[in-house]
Amino acid sequence: MYATVMHGPGDVRYEQVSDPRIEKPTDAIIKLSATCICGSDLWPYRGLSERNGPAHMGHEYCGVVVEVGSEVKTVKPGQFVVGSFCLSDNTCPHCAFGFHSSCQQGEFMTGAQAPYARVPLADGTLVATVEMPDADVIPHMLAVSDVLGTGWYAADAAQVRKGGTVVVVGDGAVGLMGVLAASQMGAERIIAMSRHATRQQLAREFGATDIVAERGADGIARIMDLTDGVGAESVLECVGMGESMDQAMGVCRPGGTIGYVGVPHGVSFDGQKLFFSQRRMLGGPAPVRRFLPDLMDRVLKGAIRPGKVFDLVLPIAQVAEGYRAMDERRAIKTLLRVDE
Repeated sequence: MYATVMHGPGDVRYEQVSDPRIEKPTDAIIKLSATCICGSDLWPYRGLSERNGPAHMGHEYCGVVVEVGSEVKTVKPGQFVVGSFCLSDNTCPHCAFGFHSSCQQGEFMTGAQAPYARVPLADGTLVATVEMPDADVIPHMLAVSDVLGTGWYAADAAQVRKGGTVVVVGDGAVGLMGVLAASQMGAERIIAMSRHATRQQLAREFGATDIVAERGADGIARIMDLTDGVGAESVLECVGMGESMDQAMGVCRPGGTIGYVGVPHGVSFDGQKLFFSQRRMLGGPAPVRRFLPDLMDRVLKGAIRPGKVFDLVLPIAQVAEGYRAMDERRAIKTLLRVDE
């Protein structure tokens, strides 16, 4: 089959590779219904993450099971499934504690920007629907696999509460999903930091009550002004850069919590400043598997439509253009069709 392979910075190709196959009795093979490009895929695309040779890309996925290993018990061929980008057995002590992304057997999904993919630890990773979803639901189910689950974790880690005040730093796909999550969790005021009109519009649609376009000291001052000099009790850091973390720290009130889900690049902390600021922090790779049943149910009931975050849809053969569009910020997030 053909699949997406990154050979180096800026060099993404849709080329012939070996078909995925069952390698362990706990594996499943799925036929993708759709796949997409993640913001984190741009780190190696931009040469900001080290790679050892060509890499099979893609970790967000949903589709139909076509084959399972001999030890797989909870999913079967013909079922529609969604899986997390963090593969997990869903039984180890860390999974039982709700942190599937630290599973003792865990690994990261790869190779999902393709028509077919191998999913290790299928029993623990995949969640099946009762019925086959309609085609128009597929983008929303795909979003659950990572981008919504990660935004949801940012809000959960930031302890967003009903009636609370939330600041979301970052207007990429994850930040926009953080806005949606905070709205679903009942936050009364959601301040989204965004300088782009289309992203501001989508943030409003997802539940943002205020938009702050300023950055740095001006951005902090604007949010402190909006919150009567107090700051927010919940701050979602959805970028992972030093500037964005400084922004998050600057607008979080004492006793508040920062949920951070952007992969850190150039982020460091001053111990004395951290000590006296009295702010909680929790973050890391999102344990999406914890949230999958609830988020899939919300999508199937029509309560949320996170697939609106896909503002560019391309045939998977044009995956290189999808990367370029996101790199140049011409697209928020690219969905890749695998139906041709």
